[in-house]
Amino acid sequence: MILDGHAPDAIAEAARVLRAGGLVAFPTETVYGLGADASSDDAVAGIFAAKGRPADHPLIVHVAAGAKGAQALSRFAQPLPPFAQKLVQAFWPGPLTLIVTRQPGVGTAAAGGQDTIGLRCPAHPVAQALLEACAEQGVPGLAGPSANRFGRVSPTTAQHVHDEFGDALLVVDGGACEVGIESTIVDCSRGAPVLLRPGLITRAQIEAAAGEPLSDREVLETPDPRASGTLEAHYAPDAKVRLMDAKAIQTGLDVLGANAAHIAVWTRSAVRSRSQRVLLRRMPDDAAATAQQLFAVLREFDAQGVKLIWVETPPDTPEWEGVKDRLQRAAAA
Repeated sequence: MILDGHAPDAIAEAARVLRAGGLVAFPTETVYGLGADASSDDAVAGIFAAKGRPADHPLIVHVAAGAKGAQALSRFAQPLPPFAQKLVQAFWPGPLTLIVTRQPGVGTAAAGGQDTIGLRCPAHPVAQALLEACAEQGVPGLAGPSANRFGRVSPTTAQHVHDEFGDALLVVDGGACEVGIESTIVDCSRGAPVLLRPGLITRAQIEAAAGEPLSDREVLETPDPRASGTLEAHYAPDAKVRLMDAKAIQTGLDVLGANAAHIAVWTRSAVRSRSQRVLLRRMPDDAAATAQQLFAVLREFDAQGVKLIWVETPPDTPEWEGVKDRLQRAAAA
């Protein structure tokens, strides 16, 4: 069932389901999340079962803004180091997840059994309304991985979620996600900031806000904590994704000629095909616009029944890092 997230009754109903230990999909500015009471290991187990996700692969806990968010932060996390506090002040609410040292005995399932936990305060107004309503009912935060089967393309509309799970799941509709790719993840649990997953927020923005450079994960003595969306193969459509430069894509189309079929092409450069059975779609020149479209485009190509998706490799510049990361993981599947 899809409910209008701007209707107070829908928010109240979703909060009641979550308080009772159920699952609810909800919008954030990045992608739609599959939510459960993060303080209840039994409720969180329902997320792993629904997604087919390994129970040791941690989830991100979403918290409200303001005073309720501060209470949730202190409940789930041990005191933050100064640089992490600066990141919270700079980017929350927003598309930034912090990996922090977890309070013992809280959020164990959401953390995948680790001593660290990922926390985020989303900026989407519907997400904030739901988190506020949940907090009022004693649910301090929502574990909320992307609302799709494990390893598949993330959803950026309520209809995408419904396509994944059908009528059995309650979905709160907040419109299409504005950011379109998952949050930037910064590990704050080892005494210095470490970028684990790129996103809309760039390395330079993180360093400026933290007041110190990102640490090189290769020189730290301790291994990275496990974090959402960092597996080599992830975000994968049914069709095989291949990253190529525009020249290679055009060469492939020329070689196949009029016989080309079951191929979708997404490029910034103008390319042509002699086959009417090749889907050609223009990628925006802007990284943020491309991120907003990325998962919806991959889902659209799957719906068209293509077998191959050829994508022009994004530029090797900071603003494109998040898009490039998602495409590389999709291509590795």
